[in-house]
Amino acid sequence: QVQLREYGGGLVQAGGSLRLSCAVSGFTTETYPMGWFRQAPGRERDFVAGIDWSGSFTFYADSVQGRFTISRDNAKNLVYLQMNSLKPVDTAVYYCAAKSSFGNIRTITSYNYWGQGTQVTVSS
Repeated sequence: QVQLREYGGGLVQAGGSLRLSCAVSGFTTETYPMGWFRQAPGRERDFVAGIDWSGSFTFYADSVQGRFTISRDNAKNLVYLQMNSLKPVDTAVYYCAAKSSFGNIRTITSYNYWGQGTQVTVSS
């Protein structure tokens, strides 16, 4: 059974940092590209960052470029999202996902497996 579980969310002040982790079971992380998405109240779920199966290529939304870093440890079946210089607009539920379909890594429909999400709240 495929399961993805996010850890590391919480409350942080603007300018602070958080690291999210995604633990994968039911398949090895090297099987699929992985991504992080986020959804703020009343808004659609948006792409944040993606990483290819090897970790050689990473992709970011313009809004987080230079502040967030996605990485993976295939030996541990973990995917990370390091978030620095956080802003109140980064407040959202963050989801980890596995890209098991053809399509653009930035496109939500390319992902078939999702975690339950973790809340990130950035106070001003």
